[in-house]
Amino acid sequence: MMATLLTATLKDRFAALQAERVRSWPAAQLAANARQRQILVDRFDPAAVAQAGSILPPTDFDDVDGGSLSLDTLTADGPAVLIYFRFANCPACNLALPYYAEQLFPALAAKGVRLVALSPQKADALREIRTRHALPFRVATDRDNGLAHHLGITFEPDDQPSPPPSGWIGDVTGTGSWALPQPAVAIVGPGRELLWLQVSPDWLDRPEADDILQAVKAALS
Repeated sequence: MMATLLTATLKDRFAALQAERVRSWPAAQLAANARQRQILVDRFDPAAVAQAGSILPPTDFDDVDGGSLSLDTLTADGPAVLIYFRFANCPACNLALPYYAEQLFPALAAKGVRLVALSPQKADALREIRTRHALPFRVATDRDNGLAHHLGITFEPDDQPSPPPSGWIGDVTGTGSWALPQPAVAIVGPGRELLWLQVSPDWLDRPEADDILQAVKAALS
């Protein structure tokens, strides 16, 4: 089982997660999850997100280990890869980030390309996912989805009970907001130039490591 996990593609890992949900979730919950993912796919407009060549605003992120990370500092010596995920207890994110740690981070580190995982979740809660998986890259908070909003990758769920129930997404993230980033990978170059952006409106369909490495190779050339 472990050998399979370590060699499985991200698509394979998500397929296993979905198969377990089909086996164990109530039909109504399964249908609601599929419906929200399909709505986001149907609504997604590639022209509405930030385009390659655009200059991103100066942005600082709260590192889960303390202090802050500057977008300018991250890209001072070359491109950086930013991986947006939802929050620390998101099941799909708990598959994606370890996968990127195994399959993406070593190749990026060999090229001197920094990798940072970003979520709007407050740093004290977000620290958990880095510790759980011993992630070798930085994990940080994009405060109030500041850069995510600029990239145009945020969404809000269609089902928003009023008043919000206990444990709603604003409580989980600590933002007091329904807004979450759609999973995305951005390559940002010196001068905060956006070189590549891949958005995943279906959070169970994210880019494989090889796809990201090919984009990095193109950016470096």
